[in-house]
Amino acid sequence: MRYLNAVFWVIIALLVLAAAHYTLPQNDVVRIVNTEVRRVDLGQNALFWSRADSGGATLDSRDVRFIETIRPDGEPMVYRNEDTGWGWPPYFKFDSANLQARAQDLVSNREAPQWVAVRHYGWRSEWFSIFPNAVHVEPVEGPEVSIFPWRAVIAVVALLVLVLLVAVLLRLTKIAVLDPIAERARIRWNRMRGR
Repeated sequence: MRYLNAVFWVIIALLVLAAAHYTLPQNDVVRIVNTEVRRVDLGQNALFWSRADSGGATLDSRDVRFIETIRPDGEPMVYRNEDTGWGWPPYFKFDSANLQARAQDLVSNREAPQWVAVRHYGWRSEWFSIFPNAVHVEPVEGPEVSIFPWRAVIAVVALLVLVLLVAVLLRLTKIAVLDPIAERARIRWNRMRGR
C-alpha cells in the first residue's frame, strides 16, 4: 500500500510540474523570419489553444496569428499569437494585434539578422500541432544573450508562499477548531460508554 501511495504522489507531483512548465513564462532568443495569419481547425488539441476572442463565436476553426522564427542553431520555431483575455493562464494579454505588428517590424534575414527575445508560455509539439503562445517580443544584442527568468521565479516563490500559507492555516484550523470538537466527541463517547 505504501508503494501505491508513493506512486500516487509522484504522479500528482509530475502533473503539477507539467502544468507549471506549460504555464510559466519562458524566453527564447530567435530571429523572426515571417508573420502570418492562418485559418486553424481546432480538434483534439483545442485544450492547448486560447479561447475564442471575446465577442466572437466559439467555432471549431478560426484565424490565428503566427510568428515564424529561426533559433540560433538554425532550427525553426513557430509561435501562435493569441489573446489570453481574462482566462487561464493569467497573462491578461489583449494586444495580439500590436504584438504581431512589432514582430513584423522585427523580421530579418540570414545576412542581416535581428535577434529578438520572445517571451511565451506553452509547448511546441509537431505531432499534436500545438504552439507556444507569444506574449512579448523585444530586440536583443545577439543570439548569445542570456535572459534570467525572474518572472517565473517570482511566480514560483509566490505559489510556494501561498501553499505554505494554506498549510499553516489548515494546521491552525485543525488545532483551534477540529481538535476541540474531536476531544468533546471523545469525552461524550466515553460518558455514553460509562453509562
